[in-house]
Amino acid sequence: MELNGAPLPHRAPARLPVDKPSEPTIVLPGSEAHLVEPPGAAGAPPSGPSQASEEIREAMDTSRRGAPSVGEAVSDLFSTDEIFHRLMATADEEFARSSRLLFLSGLAAGLSIGLTFLARAAMTGLVGSADGTGLVGNLLYPIGFLFIVLGRYQLYTENTLTPVTLVLTRLASLPRLLKIWGIVFAANLAGAAVAALLFSQTAVMEPEAREAAYGFGEHALALAWWPLFFKGMIAGWMVAGMVWLMHAVRDSVARVFLVYFIMFLVPSLGLFHCVIGACELFYFVLEGGVGLGEGAARFLLPVTLGNTVGGVLFVALPNYFQTREETFREWVRLSWREWFWGQRRRPGTPTDTVMTAKKPLLDLRGQPSERS
Repeated sequence: MELNGAPLPHRAPARLPVDKPSEPTIVLPGSEAHLVEPPGAAGAPPSGPSQASEEIREAMDTSRRGAPSVGEAVSDLFSTDEIFHRLMATADEEFARSSRLLFLSGLAAGLSIGLTFLARAAMTGLVGSADGTGLVGNLLYPIGFLFIVLGRYQLYTENTLTPVTLVLTRLASLPRLLKIWGIVFAANLAGAAVAALLFSQTAVMEPEAREAAYGFGEHALALAWWPLFFKGMIAGWMVAGMVWLMHAVRDSVARVFLVYFIMFLVPSLGLFHCVIGACELFYFVLEGGVGLGEGAARFLLPVTLGNTVGGVLFVALPNYFQTREETFREWVRLSWREWFWGQRRRPGTPTDTVMTAKKPLLDLRGQPSERS
C-alpha cells in the first residue's frame, strides 16, 4: 500500500499469547508496593484478585518471620495486635540465637554503654558549675543507647519486654527467659566493667571529666535502697516503652528521635538505668570510692530489680492483655508444665525457632519459604 506515492513501512501483525497466562505486575510508586492485576484472559469472566496475587500481597506485607511490615487499616500505622506481633517476631529471633551470640551481643551493648558514661562525664566536666542541673551533660547520655538500638545489640532492660512476649503467650518457657536474662545481664556487666577499667586506668578522661565521673557514683550511693528501686522502676518502664514504640514505627529517623528523647529524660528526671549505673559503680569502685560488694548491694541490686519490674509490670503485661488472642493462635503453644519447667521440643518443631507456624510463610513468588 502507498500513501501519496510513498510506501508505508511494513509492520508484523501483533501476536497475542495463547497458552501463557498473564502474571500480576508489582508497581512501586514511591515507597508503597502494590499489585496491578492483568486483564482477564479471553473468555474468562472479570473477577477479583486471584489467589496467587493475594499470596504475593500477603508475603510483601509480612516479614520472613511472619510479622506485619505494614498496617492492615493504615499502611504506616500499626494496631496494638500488629505491634505485639512484631515484638514476637523479634523475640523469636532472640530465642533462636546461641548462648555465645547472645553473650557477644550483650558484651557489645555493655561496651557501648561506656560511651554514654564517657560522653556525659566529659560534657559535665567541661561546663562545670555553670550547669548546676546537669542537663547539658545529659544531652550526651543517649549516645551509647543509639549504638545499641540501631546496632541491634542485646541490652538487659530491652529484654524485659521483647522475650517476655513469647513467655506470656506460652510460646517459650520461663526457664528459657531466665537463661536469656542471665546471659545478657552478665554480658552487659562485663562490657561495662571493661569500659570502666579503661577510663579509670588510662588518660582517656581529662581531670574535670574524672571528677564528674566520680561524682556520678557519689550521687548514686547517697540514695537509700527503696528510692533507688522506684527510680529504677520508672526508668525500666520508660526503656521498655521505648522498645514498644520502636516496633510501632518503620523508619530509622523516628527510631533515632525516640531513643534520644526518651533516654535523655532518664538522667534528667533523676532516674537510674542498671547497666549505665553499673559502669558508674565500677568506675567508683576502681577509684576507691566503695567496695564492690557494698556498691552492688546498695545500688546495683535495687536498680536492676526496679528496671525489671517496671518493664514487665507497666509495659509487657498491659500490652499483652490488650492484644487479641487471634494474634498468636496460629502457633503451637506449650502446656503449663512445659512452660514452667522448660520447653521440650515437640515432634516437627524446628530447632531454630519457638514460633511454629501452622501455615507456611510465603516468599515473594507465593511459594513456601525455606523456613516452612
